[in-house]
Amino acid sequence: MAYKFTDDNFEQEVLNSDTPVLVDFYADWCGPCKMIGPVIEELAEEYEGVIKIGKINVDDNQNYSTKYKVMTIPNLIFFKNGEKVDQVIGVVSKDQLVEKLEALK
Repeated sequence: MAYKFTDDNFEQEVLNSDTPVLVDFYADWCGPCKMIGPVIEELAEEYEGVIKIGKINVDDNQNYSTKYKVMTIPNLIFFKNGEKVDQVIGVVSKDQLVEKLEALK
């Protein structure tokens, strides 16, 4: 199951994480976000214990959405050692995400 990130736990769960992290910035009303949501859930299970994968609702958590200049969703940001290292905007295939996740290890 994908992690649920918030403005309150983002620093601890993402920026201070011992493992790489994929954060899906999304909104409940966003059609493309709903399309990629099941892929994010699948990847969270497949990479459990290796890469932390989760979601943050941009409507409810605007601090980090603003900090990382999230203007379009879905917006997937990859973090390693607390730093943003990659980003994907929009709906992409599972294969494309796996490729980026493998590079993150």
